Amino acid sequence: MGYRLIADIAMLLHFAFLIYVMFGGFLAWRRPVLFWPHLGFAAYALGIVTVGWTCPLTTLEDWARVRSGGGPLRGGFIDYYLTGVIYPADQVITARFVMAAVVAVSWAGALVLWRRRRARVKKA
Repeated sequence: MGYRLIADIAMLLHFAFLIYVMFGGFLAWRRPVLFWPHLGFAAYALGIVTVGWTCPLTTLEDWARVRSGGGPLRGGFIDYYLTGVIYPADQVITARFVMAAVVAVSWAGALVLWRRRRARVKKA
């Protein structure tokens, strides 16, 4: 039971990671200091997708799943939980571009808001 709990926690952390990567830039609209952690998370996610870096959460979840009597994730977290469930299996590239576009919009919005705030401070 303990290993299964570890695997479930790793899965939940994976989902939290993906949600933060996709939408965390919007948090920087209100709290600019959060831009820098988001940049790090987004860069790591980009490395996982483009370079093939391993995700420690996938390693942890696989380890715990095997120890609890199950098997490792087939193809990794995204392939196992999202592909074919959240978006069709033949739309992986589209899903990646949508995610990148959401991140880009969040960063562009943050930049615009920061510039407006800076302009208001200079006027005051």
